[in-house]
Amino acid sequence: MASYFGLFALLGAAIQGAIAVTFTVPTQAHTGGYRYAPLDPAPVGISFEFFAFPSYFTNVTATSQCLSNWKDLTGIWPPIRIGGTTQDRAQYDSRTSAYVVYSVSSPADAPASLTFGSSFLTLAGSYAGSVVVGLNRGKNQIQNTIDAAKIAVSQVKNLLAIELGNEPEYYSRNGQPIASGSWSPAIDAASQNNWDISVGSAVNKAPIIQAGNSNDSPPQWGAAELIATENSTVKQYVKTYAHHNYPGGTVTSLMSHRGISSNLHVFDADVAAALKEGKPYVFGETNSVSGGGAAGVSPTFGAGLWTMDYVLRASYSNISRTYFHHGTVGNCQYCFWGRYSMGAPYYGAYTATALLAKASYLTALDDGTTNYAAYVSFSSDGKPLRALLYNSDYFSGSSSRSSQSFELRGLIGTSLKAKRLTAESAMSRVDQGGNVSLGGQTFTDGDCTISGPETVESLAVTNGQATVALKASEALLVYLQ
Repeated sequence: MASYFGLFALLGAAIQGAIAVTFTVPTQAHTGGYRYAPLDPAPVGISFEFFAFPSYFTNVTATSQCLSNWKDLTGIWPPIRIGGTTQDRAQYDSRTSAYVVYSVSSPADAPASLTFGSSFLTLAGSYAGSVVVGLNRGKNQIQNTIDAAKIAVSQVKNLLAIELGNEPEYYSRNGQPIASGSWSPAIDAASQNNWDISVGSAVNKAPIIQAGNSNDSPPQWGAAELIATENSTVKQYVKTYAHHNYPGGTVTSLMSHRGISSNLHVFDADVAAALKEGKPYVFGETNSVSGGGAAGVSPTFGAGLWTMDYVLRASYSNISRTYFHHGTVGNCQYCFWGRYSMGAPYYGAYTATALLAKASYLTALDDGTTNYAAYVSFSSDGKPLRALLYNSDYFSGSSSRSSQSFELRGLIGTSLKAKRLTAESAMSRVDQGGNVSLGGQTFTDGDCTISGPETVESLAVTNGQATVALKASEALLVYLQ
Protein backbone atom coordinates (compact mmCIF):
# COMPACT_ATOMS: atom_id res chain seq x y z
CA MET A 1 0.00 0.00 0.00
CA ALA A 2 2.87 2.39 0.75
CA SER A 3 3.99 2.34 -2.88
CA TYR A 4 0.49 3.24 -4.06
CA PHE A 5 0.33 6.17 -1.67
CA GLY A 6 3.72 7.32 -2.92
CA LEU A 7 2.50 7.08 -6.50
CA PHE A 8 -0.62 9.08 -5.71
CA ALA A 9 1.51 11.73 -3.96
CA LEU A 10 3.77 12.07 -6.98
CA LEU A 11 0.78 12.22 -9.31
CA GLY A 12 -0.82 14.89 -7.12
CA ALA A 13 2.35 16.98 -7.18
CA ALA A 14 2.55 16.67 -10.96
CA ILE A 15 -1.06 17.72 -11.37
CA GLN A 16 -0.57 20.69 -9.05
CA GLY A 17 2.42 21.88 -11.09
CA ALA A 18 0.53 21.37 -14.34
CA ILE A 19 -2.46 23.47 -13.28
CA ALA A 20 -1.39 27.08 -13.62
CA VAL A 21 -2.45 29.77 -11.20
CA THR A 22 -3.86 32.58 -13.32
CA PHE A 23 -3.64 36.32 -12.80
CA THR A 24 -4.87 39.15 -15.00
CA VAL A 25 -2.70 42.26 -15.15
CA PRO A 26 -4.79 45.46 -15.18
CA THR A 27 -4.02 47.74 -18.10
CA GLN A 28 -4.50 50.77 -15.83
CA ALA A 29 -4.25 51.39 -12.10
CA HIS A 30 -7.53 51.65 -10.19
CA THR A 31 -9.31 49.26 -12.56
CA GLY A 32 -10.17 45.58 -12.58
CA GLY A 33 -11.76 45.46 -9.15
CA TYR A 34 -8.42 45.35 -7.33
CA ARG A 35 -7.39 47.44 -4.34
CA TYR A 36 -4.46 49.79 -4.97
CA ALA A 37 -2.06 51.25 -2.44
CA PRO A 38 -0.12 54.49 -2.96
CA LEU A 39 3.62 54.03 -2.60
CA ASP A 40 6.26 55.92 -0.68
CA PRO A 41 9.17 56.91 -2.98
CA ALA A 42 11.48 54.66 -0.92
CA PRO A 43 9.43 52.03 0.94
CA VAL A 44 12.37 49.83 2.05
CA GLY A 45 14.59 51.16 4.81
CA ILE A 46 17.09 50.11 7.47
CA SER A 47 16.91 50.48 11.24
CA PHE A 48 20.31 50.64 12.93
CA GLU A 49 20.61 49.72 16.60
CA PHE A 50 21.44 52.97 18.39
CA PHE A 51 24.85 52.10 19.83
CA ALA A 52 25.93 50.27 16.65
CA PHE A 53 24.98 53.00 14.18
CA PRO A 54 28.41 54.75 14.12
CA SER A 55 30.15 51.43 13.49
CA TYR A 56 27.90 50.64 10.53
CA PHE A 57 28.70 54.02 9.00
CA THR A 58 32.43 54.16 9.77
CA ASN A 59 33.66 50.55 10.07
CA VAL A 60 31.46 48.50 7.72
CA THR A 61 32.44 49.06 4.09
CA ALA A 62 29.31 47.45 2.65
CA THR A 63 26.88 49.88 4.29
CA SER A 64 27.22 52.73 1.83
CA GLN A 65 27.18 50.47 -1.25
CA CYS A 66 24.25 48.37 -0.07
CA LEU A 67 22.18 51.51 0.46
CA SER A 68 23.44 52.99 -2.81
CA ASN A 69 22.30 49.90 -4.72
CA TRP A 70 18.71 50.66 -3.71
CA LYS A 71 19.17 54.34 -4.52
CA ASP A 72 20.30 53.37 -8.00
CA LEU A 73 16.92 51.69 -8.49
CA THR A 74 14.65 54.30 -6.92
CA GLY A 75 16.61 57.51 -7.44
CA ILE A 76 16.28 58.19 -3.69
CA TRP A 77 18.51 57.13 -0.81
CA PRO A 78 16.61 54.64 1.36
CA PRO A 79 15.26 55.88 4.70
CA ILE A 80 17.09 54.96 7.89
CA ARG A 81 16.04 54.89 11.51
CA ILE A 82 18.54 54.98 14.37
CA GLY A 83 17.17 53.42 17.54
CA GLY A 84 16.31 50.23 19.34
CA THR A 85 16.75 48.91 22.85
CA THR A 86 19.95 50.89 23.46
CA GLN A 87 18.30 54.24 22.67
CA ASP A 88 16.66 53.94 26.11
CA ARG A 89 20.05 53.19 27.64
CA ALA A 90 21.76 56.16 25.99
CA GLN A 91 22.09 59.67 27.33
CA TYR A 92 23.41 62.72 25.55
CA ASP A 93 26.74 64.14 26.76
CA SER A 94 27.63 67.52 25.30
CA ARG A 95 31.19 67.22 26.63
CA THR A 96 32.27 64.14 24.68
CA SER A 97 33.73 64.32 21.20
CA ALA A 98 33.14 60.59 20.65
CA TYR A 99 30.24 59.19 18.71
CA VAL A 100 29.41 56.82 21.58
CA VAL A 101 31.06 55.90 24.87
CA TYR A 102 30.43 52.50 26.50
CA SER A 103 32.15 49.36 27.70
CA VAL A 104 31.23 45.70 27.14
CA SER A 105 32.85 42.45 28.20
CA SER A 106 32.57 41.04 24.67
CA PRO A 107 32.30 42.74 21.25
CA ALA A 108 29.19 40.62 20.68
CA ASP A 109 27.37 42.33 23.56
CA ALA A 110 25.17 45.40 23.55
CA PRO A 111 26.01 47.95 26.26
CA ALA A 112 23.86 48.23 29.37
CA SER A 113 24.46 51.98 29.39
CA LEU A 114 26.13 54.49 27.10
CA THR A 115 26.54 58.15 26.29
CA PHE A 116 26.72 59.85 22.93
CA GLY A 117 27.96 63.21 21.76
CA SER A 118 26.90 65.74 19.17
CA SER A 119 29.22 64.02 16.66
CA PHE A 120 26.81 61.06 16.71
CA LEU A 121 24.07 63.32 15.33
CA THR A 122 26.46 65.06 12.96
CA LEU A 123 27.26 61.63 11.52
CA ALA A 124 23.54 60.94 11.15
CA GLY A 125 23.25 64.30 9.39
CA SER A 126 25.83 63.27 6.82
CA TYR A 127 23.43 60.71 5.36
CA ALA A 128 21.67 61.87 2.20
CA GLY A 129 18.40 60.04 2.85
CA SER A 130 15.70 60.67 5.44
CA VAL A 131 16.60 59.91 9.05
CA VAL A 132 14.52 59.01 12.10
CA VAL A 133 16.42 59.43 15.37
CA GLY A 134 15.31 57.51 18.45
CA LEU A 135 15.94 59.17 21.81
CA ASN A 136 15.60 58.11 25.44
CA ARG A 137 12.32 58.26 27.36
CA GLY A 138 12.90 55.28 29.64
CA LYS A 139 15.38 57.11 31.90
CA ASN A 140 12.77 59.83 32.49
CA GLN A 141 15.29 62.62 32.02
CA ILE A 142 13.36 64.84 29.67
CA GLN A 143 15.78 67.77 29.67
CA ASN A 144 18.61 65.51 28.50
CA THR A 145 16.37 64.24 25.70
CA ILE A 146 15.37 67.79 24.76
CA ASP A 147 19.05 68.79 24.60
CA ALA A 148 19.72 65.89 22.23
CA ALA A 149 16.63 66.65 20.18
CA LYS A 150 17.78 70.23 19.65
CA ILE A 151 21.11 68.97 18.27
CA ALA A 152 19.26 66.48 16.06
CA VAL A 153 17.10 69.23 14.59
CA SER A 154 20.11 71.44 13.93
CA GLN A 155 22.55 68.78 12.67
CA VAL A 156 20.45 66.16 10.84
CA LYS A 157 19.51 68.00 7.66
CA ASN A 158 17.19 65.24 6.47
CA LEU A 159 15.60 64.61 9.86
CA LEU A 160 12.19 63.08 9.28
CA ALA A 161 11.16 62.43 12.87
CA ILE A 162 12.27 61.82 16.44
CA GLU A 163 11.17 58.81 18.47
CA LEU A 164 10.71 59.21 22.20
CA GLY A 165 11.41 55.78 23.60
CA ASN A 166 11.58 52.26 22.19
CA GLU A 167 9.09 49.46 22.95
CA PRO A 168 7.68 51.06 26.10
CA GLU A 169 5.63 47.97 27.00
CA TYR A 170 8.89 46.47 28.28
CA TYR A 171 9.91 49.44 30.44
CA SER A 172 8.60 47.97 33.67
CA ARG A 173 10.32 44.60 33.35
CA ASN A 174 13.53 46.33 32.21
CA GLY A 175 13.58 48.51 35.30
CA GLN A 176 13.28 51.80 33.44
CA PRO A 177 12.78 54.69 35.88
CA ILE A 178 9.80 56.14 33.99
CA ALA A 179 7.88 52.94 34.79
CA SER A 180 8.98 52.70 38.42
CA GLY A 181 5.38 52.96 39.63
CA SER A 182 2.50 51.32 37.84
CA TRP A 183 2.75 51.03 34.05
CA SER A 184 0.13 50.30 31.44
CA PRO A 185 -0.82 51.31 27.89
CA ALA A 186 -2.89 54.18 29.28
CA ILE A 187 -0.09 55.46 31.52
CA ASP A 188 2.42 55.15 28.69
CA ALA A 189 0.07 57.01 26.33
CA ALA A 190 -0.19 59.89 28.77
CA SER A 191 3.60 59.91 29.09
CA GLN A 192 4.09 59.84 25.32
CA ASN A 193 1.60 62.63 24.79
CA ASN A 194 3.26 64.88 27.38
CA TRP A 195 6.71 64.20 25.99
CA ASP A 196 5.54 64.80 22.42
CA ILE A 197 4.33 68.26 23.38
CA SER A 198 7.35 69.10 25.56
CA VAL A 199 9.97 67.98 23.04
CA GLY A 200 8.10 69.27 19.99
CA SER A 201 7.61 72.71 21.50
CA ALA A 202 11.20 72.83 22.79
CA VAL A 203 12.63 72.24 19.30
CA ASN A 204 9.94 74.46 17.78
CA LYS A 205 9.12 71.96 15.07
CA ALA A 206 5.86 70.27 14.10
CA PRO A 207 5.18 67.61 13.07
CA ILE A 208 8.36 65.95 14.33
CA ILE A 209 7.45 62.88 16.44
CA GLN A 210 7.31 59.24 15.34
CA ALA A 211 4.80 57.99 17.90
CA GLY A 212 3.98 54.52 19.20
CA ASN A 213 7.05 52.31 18.65
CA SER A 214 5.71 49.31 20.54
CA ASN A 215 6.31 45.66 19.68
CA ASP A 216 3.39 43.77 21.25
CA SER A 217 0.71 42.83 18.77
CA PRO A 218 -2.16 45.32 18.54
CA PRO A 219 -4.73 46.29 19.56
CA GLN A 220 -3.06 46.73 22.98
CA TRP A 221 -0.07 49.08 22.74
CA GLY A 222 -1.15 49.89 19.19
CA ALA A 223 -1.67 53.10 17.24
CA ALA A 224 -5.47 53.10 17.41
CA GLU A 225 -5.32 52.83 21.20
CA LEU A 226 -2.74 55.64 21.38
CA ILE A 227 -4.58 57.94 18.96
CA ALA A 228 -7.72 57.68 21.07
CA THR A 229 -5.84 59.37 23.94
CA GLU A 230 -4.39 62.24 21.90
CA ASN A 231 -5.83 65.73 21.77
CA SER A 232 -5.30 68.17 18.92
CA THR A 233 -2.19 69.65 20.55
CA VAL A 234 -0.46 66.27 20.65
CA LYS A 235 -1.54 65.38 17.13
CA GLN A 236 0.05 68.48 15.63
CA TYR A 237 3.47 67.19 16.72
CA VAL A 238 3.01 63.63 15.38
CA LYS A 239 4.66 63.00 12.01
CA THR A 240 4.12 59.25 11.76
CA TYR A 241 2.83 56.30 13.78
CA ALA A 242 5.16 53.31 14.03
CA HIS A 243 5.01 49.76 15.27
CA HIS A 244 7.57 46.97 15.48
CA ASN A 245 7.06 43.45 14.19
CA TYR A 246 9.06 40.21 14.39
CA PRO A 247 6.93 37.32 13.09
CA GLY A 248 9.35 34.53 14.09
CA GLY A 249 8.70 30.85 13.42
CA THR A 250 10.42 28.32 11.18
CA VAL A 251 11.68 29.02 7.68
CA THR A 252 8.63 27.20 6.32
CA SER A 253 6.12 29.29 8.27
CA LEU A 254 8.05 32.54 7.86
CA MET A 255 8.25 32.45 4.05
CA SER A 256 4.67 31.25 3.57
CA HIS A 257 2.72 33.81 1.54
CA ARG A 258 -0.44 32.82 3.36
CA GLY A 259 1.32 33.30 6.69
CA ILE A 260 2.74 36.70 5.70
CA SER A 261 -0.69 37.94 4.65
CA SER A 262 -2.23 36.71 7.90
CA ASN A 263 0.48 38.32 10.01
CA LEU A 264 -0.01 41.72 8.37
CA HIS A 265 -3.78 41.71 8.81
CA VAL A 266 -3.12 42.12 12.56
CA PHE A 267 -2.21 45.74 11.81
CA ASP A 268 -5.20 46.66 9.64
CA ALA A 269 -7.09 48.61 12.32
CA ASP A 270 -3.99 50.53 13.40
CA VAL A 271 -3.13 51.45 9.81
CA ALA A 272 -6.69 52.66 9.25
CA ALA A 273 -6.59 54.73 12.45
CA ALA A 274 -3.33 56.43 11.40
CA LEU A 275 -4.57 57.13 7.88
CA LYS A 276 -7.77 58.61 9.29
CA GLU A 277 -5.55 61.16 11.03
CA GLY A 278 -3.74 61.84 7.76
CA LYS A 279 -0.52 60.33 9.12
CA PRO A 280 1.63 57.57 7.58
CA TYR A 281 1.93 54.24 9.38
CA VAL A 282 5.32 52.52 9.26
CA PHE A 283 7.12 49.49 10.60
CA GLY A 284 9.77 51.48 12.46
CA GLU A 285 11.67 48.32 13.37
CA THR A 286 11.17 44.83 12.01
CA ASN A 287 12.91 41.67 10.94
CA SER A 288 12.43 37.92 10.87
CA VAL A 289 13.06 36.84 14.47
CA SER A 290 13.56 39.15 17.46
CA GLY A 291 16.77 39.37 19.47
CA GLY A 292 19.13 39.60 16.52
CA GLY A 293 17.58 36.69 14.65
CA ALA A 294 17.69 32.90 14.78
CA ALA A 295 20.68 31.10 13.25
CA GLY A 296 18.54 28.40 11.63
CA VAL A 297 16.08 30.87 10.15
CA SER A 298 17.20 34.48 9.71
CA PRO A 299 20.26 34.12 7.40
CA THR A 300 18.51 31.72 4.99
CA PHE A 301 17.21 32.29 1.48
CA GLY A 302 13.75 31.50 2.82
CA ALA A 303 14.10 34.54 5.08
CA GLY A 304 15.14 36.48 1.99
CA LEU A 305 11.94 35.45 0.24
CA TRP A 306 10.01 36.45 3.37
CA THR A 307 11.74 39.85 3.27
CA MET A 308 10.63 40.37 -0.33
CA ASP A 309 7.02 39.29 0.13
CA TYR A 310 6.72 41.01 3.51
CA VAL A 311 7.78 44.36 2.05
CA LEU A 312 5.31 44.01 -0.79
CA ARG A 313 2.37 42.86 1.33
CA ALA A 314 3.11 45.60 3.88
CA SER A 315 3.19 48.23 1.14
CA TYR A 316 -0.04 46.82 -0.27
CA SER A 317 -1.50 47.10 3.25
CA ASN A 318 -0.75 50.86 3.30
CA ILE A 319 2.27 50.51 5.57
CA SER A 320 4.37 53.27 4.02
CA ARG A 321 7.88 52.22 4.99
CA THR A 322 9.48 49.11 6.43
CA TYR A 323 12.71 49.56 8.40
CA PHE A 324 14.65 46.29 8.76
CA HIS A 325 16.60 46.23 12.00
CA HIS A 326 20.38 45.72 12.07
CA GLY A 327 21.91 45.00 15.46
CA THR A 328 25.36 44.35 16.88
CA VAL A 329 27.97 44.22 14.12
CA GLY A 330 29.30 40.67 13.98
CA ASN A 331 26.50 39.23 16.11
CA CYS A 332 23.44 39.65 13.93
CA GLN A 333 21.79 36.69 12.25
CA TYR A 334 19.16 38.74 10.41
CA CYS A 335 21.43 41.51 9.15
CA PHE A 336 21.47 42.08 5.40
CA TRP A 337 25.21 42.67 5.39
CA GLY A 338 28.23 42.75 7.68
CA ARG A 339 31.94 43.42 7.52
CA TYR A 340 32.78 40.20 5.68
CA SER A 341 29.72 38.61 4.09
CA MET A 342 26.35 39.36 2.57
CA GLY A 343 23.10 37.98 3.90
CA ALA A 344 20.50 36.21 1.77
CA PRO A 345 17.73 38.58 3.01
CA TYR A 346 19.40 41.46 1.16
CA TYR A 347 18.49 39.78 -2.12
CA GLY A 348 14.82 39.77 -1.14
CA ALA A 349 14.92 43.43 -0.13
CA TYR A 350 16.65 44.35 -3.37
CA THR A 351 14.06 42.45 -5.43
CA ALA A 352 11.18 44.17 -3.64
CA THR A 353 12.85 47.52 -4.20
CA ALA A 354 13.27 46.71 -7.89
CA LEU A 355 9.54 46.02 -8.22
CA LEU A 356 8.54 49.23 -6.41
CA ALA A 357 11.21 51.54 -7.85
CA LYS A 358 9.79 54.80 -9.24
CA ALA A 359 6.27 53.38 -8.99
CA SER A 360 3.30 55.26 -7.54
CA TYR A 361 0.85 52.41 -6.91
CA LEU A 362 0.90 48.73 -6.03
CA THR A 363 -1.74 46.06 -6.21
CA ALA A 364 -1.86 42.38 -5.30
CA LEU A 365 -3.50 40.10 -7.82
CA ASP A 366 -3.95 37.31 -5.25
CA ASP A 367 -6.08 37.27 -2.09
CA GLY A 368 -3.34 36.11 0.26
CA THR A 369 -4.91 32.73 1.05
CA THR A 370 -2.55 30.48 -0.94
CA ASN A 371 1.19 30.00 -1.27
CA TYR A 372 1.25 31.81 -4.62
CA ALA A 373 1.55 35.59 -4.91
CA ALA A 374 1.40 38.11 -7.70
CA TYR A 375 1.95 41.87 -7.47
CA VAL A 376 1.95 44.65 -10.05
CA SER A 377 3.47 48.12 -9.66
CA PHE A 378 2.21 51.12 -11.63
CA SER A 379 3.63 54.46 -12.74
CA SER A 380 2.22 57.84 -11.72
CA ASP A 381 0.04 57.84 -14.85
CA GLY A 382 -1.33 54.41 -13.94
CA LYS A 383 0.56 52.27 -16.46
CA PRO A 384 1.76 48.84 -15.29
CA LEU A 385 5.53 48.81 -14.82
CA ARG A 386 6.52 45.44 -13.39
CA ALA A 387 5.00 42.27 -11.94
CA LEU A 388 6.39 39.92 -9.32
CA LEU A 389 5.41 36.26 -9.03
CA TYR A 390 6.25 34.22 -5.92
CA ASN A 391 6.06 30.50 -5.23
CA SER A 392 6.32 30.19 -1.45
CA ASP A 393 6.20 26.38 -1.40
CA TYR A 394 9.08 25.32 0.82
CA PHE A 395 12.03 23.40 -0.63
CA SER A 396 14.51 22.06 1.91
CA GLY A 397 17.14 21.01 -0.62
CA SER A 398 16.47 17.28 -0.41
CA SER A 399 14.38 15.07 -2.72
CA SER A 400 12.76 16.57 -5.81
CA ARG A 401 11.87 20.24 -6.15
CA SER A 402 8.28 20.91 -7.12
CA SER A 403 7.27 23.52 -9.67
CA GLN A 404 4.22 25.73 -10.11
CA SER A 405 3.02 27.29 -13.36
CA PHE A 406 1.92 30.93 -13.33
CA GLU A 407 -0.17 32.36 -16.16
CA LEU A 408 -0.35 36.10 -16.69
CA ARG A 409 -3.15 37.52 -18.80
CA GLY A 410 -3.96 40.99 -20.11
CA LEU A 411 -0.46 41.50 -21.49
CA ILE A 412 0.60 43.51 -24.52
CA GLY A 413 3.36 42.84 -27.02
CA THR A 414 4.91 39.53 -28.02
CA SER A 415 7.51 39.00 -25.31
CA LEU A 416 8.51 40.15 -21.83
CA LYS A 417 11.81 40.20 -19.98
CA ALA A 418 12.19 38.72 -16.50
CA LYS A 419 14.75 38.10 -13.76
CA ARG A 420 14.61 35.11 -11.44
CA LEU A 421 15.37 35.22 -7.71
CA THR A 422 16.61 31.77 -6.82
CA ALA A 423 18.94 29.60 -4.74
CA GLU A 424 19.66 25.90 -4.27
CA SER A 425 16.99 25.74 -1.57
CA ALA A 426 15.13 27.81 1.00
CA MET A 427 17.87 26.89 3.47
CA SER A 428 20.73 28.32 1.37
CA ARG A 429 22.96 30.79 3.19
CA VAL A 430 25.33 33.18 1.46
CA ASP A 431 27.66 33.17 4.46
CA GLN A 432 27.95 29.38 4.15
CA GLY A 433 28.65 29.32 0.41
CA GLY A 434 25.07 29.16 -0.84
CA ASN A 435 24.47 30.48 -4.35
CA VAL A 436 21.70 33.08 -4.10
CA SER A 437 21.15 35.22 -7.18
CA LEU A 438 18.80 37.65 -8.88
CA GLY A 439 18.96 37.49 -12.67
CA GLY A 440 22.15 35.45 -12.31
CA GLN A 441 23.92 38.21 -10.38
CA THR A 442 25.18 38.32 -6.82
CA PHE A 443 26.30 40.92 -4.29
CA THR A 444 29.96 40.72 -3.39
CA ASP A 445 30.88 39.81 0.17
CA GLY A 446 32.42 42.68 2.05
CA ASP A 447 31.52 45.52 -0.28
CA CYS A 448 28.03 44.77 -1.71
CA THR A 449 28.91 45.52 -5.32
CA ILE A 450 26.88 43.74 -8.01
CA SER A 451 28.85 40.89 -9.56
CA GLY A 452 28.54 38.55 -12.53
CA PRO A 453 26.80 38.60 -15.92
CA GLU A 454 23.10 39.34 -15.93
CA THR A 455 20.70 36.58 -16.98
CA VAL A 456 17.45 37.90 -18.44
CA GLU A 457 14.72 35.45 -19.35
CA SER A 458 12.33 36.00 -22.25
CA LEU A 459 8.67 35.14 -21.80
CA ALA A 460 6.65 34.58 -24.97
CA VAL A 461 3.32 36.41 -25.04
CA THR A 462 0.56 34.84 -27.13
CA ASN A 463 -2.93 36.33 -27.31
CA GLY A 464 -2.08 38.52 -24.32
CA GLN A 465 -0.98 35.55 -22.20
CA ALA A 466 2.34 34.25 -20.89
CA THR A 467 3.03 31.15 -18.82
CA VAL A 468 6.12 30.57 -16.72
CA ALA A 469 7.14 27.94 -14.19
CA LEU A 470 8.55 28.81 -10.78
CA LYS A 471 10.22 26.17 -8.68
CA ALA A 472 9.36 25.92 -5.00
CA SER A 473 11.03 28.78 -3.11
CA GLU A 474 11.54 31.05 -6.11
CA ALA A 475 10.33 34.42 -7.36
CA LEU A 476 10.28 36.10 -10.74
CA LEU A 477 10.45 39.83 -11.50
CA VAL A 478 8.68 40.55 -14.80
CA TYR A 479 9.19 43.78 -16.72
CA LEU A 480 5.93 44.89 -18.33
CA GLN A 481 7.47 47.83 -20.23
